[in-house]
Amino acid sequence: MFDHEKLGASDLSTAPLCLGGNVFGWTADREQSFAVLDAYAAAGGNFVDTADSYMYQFPGNDPGQSERIIAAWLAARGNRDDIVVATKVGDHPERKGLAPDNIRAALDDSLRRLGTDHVDLYYAHFDDESVSVEDIVTTFDELVRAGKTRALGASNISPARLDAMLRFARAEGLARFEVLQPQYNLVSRDTYEGERRDLVAREGLACVPYFALASGFLTGKYEPGTTGRYARDVPGLAGGYAGTERGTKVLAAMKEIAAAHGTELATVALAWLAQQPTVAAPIASARTVEQVPALVALADLRLTGDELQALDTASA
Repeated sequence: MFDHEKLGASDLSTAPLCLGGNVFGWTADREQSFAVLDAYAAAGGNFVDTADSYMYQFPGNDPGQSERIIAAWLAARGNRDDIVVATKVGDHPERKGLAPDNIRAALDDSLRRLGTDHVDLYYAHFDDESVSVEDIVTTFDELVRAGKTRALGASNISPARLDAMLRFARAEGLARFEVLQPQYNLVSRDTYEGERRDLVAREGLACVPYFALASGFLTGKYEPGTTGRYARDVPGLAGGYAGTERGTKVLAAMKEIAAAHGTELATVALAWLAQQPTVAAPIASARTVEQVPALVALADLRLTGDELQALDTASA
């Protein structure tokens, strides 16, 4: 069972694993999505991540479908007050960017789809440099003051812009971004380690990384020689990690550690990430309920210093 801890400097208390909602309505239908959410909640999970745009980029999908499935599950289970719901603004095809009126309208749209009067964490999905730091921060602060969101976060944003937003919020006494959601995993470290991580540490933010399993690569399903559906999908879903020297070394190191602990590769990948400085809760998705145990096992795996070093060396 997961223990819950405070998320950065916010007033949110979350499990150490955030369940990604990008698959809901896409590769997981309503019934599968409900089963995944039930299994996650049964393990003490209470932190669910979605976006207003998931997964419209793929044929046959509608933006907002993930939010609607989560809303239906919350209503069916009657557990809205127990779940920390995070969603995002900026990428919906009809609500692109971070213009103030667009942010306000997009959140109202998300609230309707989610069937709630507030979200717990609202992210700027992608930065919009055509909008000033002042306008973005002021608008997000307005949403907090209106009670439409409890906390704020940013995802795909440069360190310089995030730093400017934090400085402006502090100078003006406005609500600030408390969470950063960057891409970060064992085979993609450069986007976070360095300036972004230093900023998060200095400001006391919480890091909630996406692509924690590198689009499934770190589960081992895209290894060279793999056949079937996943092998065909490698170019689109595995981020180009399959067959690379770094990817091969990382999987080899992970296999040794997984064997020593009698656990899955996914669990090792998430445990490494959870033990990195500033990381509060990696985000991982499950398409089927059978995939959930390897994710929630994160709570039971503490890697040794030698194991962390082995993974660091392999992924360097």
